[in-house]
Amino acid sequence: MKKVILSLAVVATISLLGCKNEQKQASETTETSSNMTIQEASFGVRGNCEMCKKTIEMAANDVEGVTSAVWDVDKKKINVSFDKSKTTTEAIHNAIAASGYDTQNLAGSQEAYSNLPACCKYDHDMTMNQ
Repeated sequence: MKKVILSLAVVATISLLGCKNEQKQASETTETSSNMTIQEASFGVRGNCEMCKKTIEMAANDVEGVTSAVWDVDKKKINVSFDKSKTTTEAIHNAIAASGYDTQNLAGSQEAYSNLPACCKYDHDMTMNQ
């Protein structure tokens, strides 16, 4: 009987400690997100295929402060969300251009473009942001 009571006491203590930690983590997450000022932007980016999509999105997501980046293969357009206290659309354009892709504001790095796979060698005159 003592073992049962002791077991119940241990389980109750662990449960209470677990709940307190979960509440603390949730409030810390809320504080972090409340300090962020999320801004959304979309702009044209040239590219051809799913490999381009992966590279373009990775370049944008590697910019500190970017919370999401989704490039539409058909529309040649990227939608980004970012913390405007940490980055700018200009920084995102720069990162994508550095990976070899033209944006509507910047030409892609020629060196990076030359290292892209053959399927990713896009037409520099293609229409973007459709």
